[in-house]
Amino acid sequence: MQKRWIKIAAAVAGVIILVLVLIPLFVNADTFRPTIENQLSSALGRRVSLGHLSLSLFSGSLVANDISIADDPAFSSSPFLSAKSFHIGVHVAPLIFSRSVEITRLIIDSPSINLLHREDGLWNFSSIGGAAATQNQQKESSIPNLTVGELQIKNGTATVSSLPAVRKPFVYSSIDLTVHDFSFLKSFPFELTAKLPASGTFNLKGDGGPVSQKNAADTPFHASLEIKHFDPVASGVIDPSQGISMVVDIDSQATSDGATLSSSGKIQAAHLQLARTGSPAPHPVDIDYNVSENLDARTGQVSDLAIHTGSVAAHVKGTFQLTPQAAVINLQLAAPNLPIDQLEEMLPAFGVRLPTGSSLRGGTLTANITATGPATAATLNGPIEVDNTKLDGFDLGSKIQGMNPFGGKGGGTEIQTLKATVNSSPQITRISDIYGNLPQIGSATGSGTVSPSGELDFNMVANLNSSNAVGAVANGAVTAVGSVGGLVGGLMHGKAKPAAAPTKRGIPITITGTASSPSIRAHLGAMLK
Repeated sequence: MQKRWIKIAAAVAGVIILVLVLIPLFVNADTFRPTIENQLSSALGRRVSLGHLSLSLFSGSLVANDISIADDPAFSSSPFLSAKSFHIGVHVAPLIFSRSVEITRLIIDSPSINLLHREDGLWNFSSIGGAAATQNQQKESSIPNLTVGELQIKNGTATVSSLPAVRKPFVYSSIDLTVHDFSFLKSFPFELTAKLPASGTFNLKGDGGPVSQKNAADTPFHASLEIKHFDPVASGVIDPSQGISMVVDIDSQATSDGATLSSSGKIQAAHLQLARTGSPAPHPVDIDYNVSENLDARTGQVSDLAIHTGSVAAHVKGTFQLTPQAAVINLQLAAPNLPIDQLEEMLPAFGVRLPTGSSLRGGTLTANITATGPATAATLNGPIEVDNTKLDGFDLGSKIQGMNPFGGKGGGTEIQTLKATVNSSPQITRISDIYGNLPQIGSATGSGTVSPSGELDFNMVANLNSSNAVGAVANGAVTAVGSVGGLVGGLMHGKAKPAAAPTKRGIPITITGTASSPSIRAHLGAMLK
């Protein structure tokens, strides 16, 4: 009896397999191609062209050997998307018996996608499902009714370009997108992963929809974003000549209501360099951020950007404007009384170098800097101040040429106060209103410049401390020089008024060379002029 049932089951299975094999031979799946093309074209507002269709009963799908989705003609005449394989899941019974196409899932294998961004902020996908359909069909807008249980893109490639072109295209590879219960009318869950240039990875997961009929790019969503090992220089986002480099990991949350995009999270930047004359920071820098963007105006607000080093943080606030060329910023950095010991390793990233073999010990740094202009070529302006620190390994008194060397016994330079106003652009850095008070030596004032290659050109006036033995002699020499000058003037001009009593004058000093190897020279002879 048992053998009989086994034979019956085997026979039934054989019949089913035979049916599955034979039905595709009698059903011409390609006759459904115009129907499916029209359904998809109507839903997307774009011309969708399919290659030859075949029926696969095992997977319950129609398989097209080619698919092409047209671009918005305002952007390009080339396809927006093209692929060699397209699987269209359908309900098989209605397809065979009533020739009705009921789409259940869409799977696109290895597509090439062209994403174009115009200078007015619009993307070439902005009109998908909305305005384009209205214009092409010359009727009032209607929301597409396409609903599928699953939409997938497997192993895709997307090229992101701008119109007009301002930089080389950015390429995402190995794109995998999965959307469940997709509809233009309601929210749907999605997950998008991709590879970035130079071994970076991208993962975006959340919920989106309903799709905006005005601009698909403004579709509301909430998602978590994870980016690993993103190198903006290797990816072509930042030109190497700008002197900015880093490798970034990002972990954030992003929310859009269709009008405002808000994002907050953490950034870890390794090998951070922010100046042409700089060098990468030796340790990663942690950044917490909270920003928002008006999607229509393309303006944004930086509520807080906290740059951590050690146990302290500098905070940045301000605004930005997105343009095709770059983000134009107006940001204010506040760094009040930050411990120098925790900041020193960050200084090379900003192009700030100390004399070779020296280091700062103790004290605080205060800075209030405004950054304006393109983000990759901003101008920095504002006051900085260093208090109560010591420059170990560099004895300034012994380095001044043109005078008998003098200095401290500890091989360093005490700095009670050093303050100045900085104005730094890609062309040159100007440092003005310099005032330094160095207890072992004296005080100095002046101004100067630092070239993009790091060359120094400073003119200072120093007043040496009389409490220092060498300083007292030097100041005496300065006074004597002034007296001799007055005497010589009187002899040469008999009717001249008697010389005024000599006054203490500062010593002109020039600083050239580079910050790593400065050349400091006193010009006592200039006192005779």
